[in-house]
Amino acid sequence: MDTFWLVLGIIIMIVGVMGCILPLLPGPPLCYVALLLQQLRSDPPFTAKFLWIWAGITVAVTVLDYVIPLYGTRRYGGSKYGIWGCTLGLIAGFWLGPLGIIIGPFVGAFIGEMLANNNSERALKAAWGSFVGFLFGTLLKLIACVVMVWYLIKITF
Repeated sequence: MDTFWLVLGIIIMIVGVMGCILPLLPGPPLCYVALLLQQLRSDPPFTAKFLWIWAGITVAVTVLDYVIPLYGTRRYGGSKYGIWGCTLGLIAGFWLGPLGIIIGPFVGAFIGEMLANNNSERALKAAWGSFVGFLFGTLLKLIACVVMVWYLIKITF
């Protein structure tokens, strides 16, 4: 039965790492579930403290993945309109698939800024900030998932 939990954990971990790049799959939560599944083995490899710490990291990374593009919009000069546009673009993009989640915040921030002041240069800068924030959030998710993969490999070999 231990082999079953290990193989299932590896499969879920692979899907989780793919979820860092494909926005519709929740990467870090899937990787965390793969770690939890290892606790069902005959000799559980992780302590409760370890799992609670990684639960906190997983929640933080997942929340930050949605907050960082908003911060990027603000940091690059976006106004309330740009931040709201980024948020609405993220929500609209969610329904348009993986490409929509990438393009949605960018387009939303651009439209929001254009509605606020009709300055296309400032709107483009704010939209670029949302895109940079998206990339940073993706990198953060990928780092968390790679570390969880490392722990799974460490207990396996």
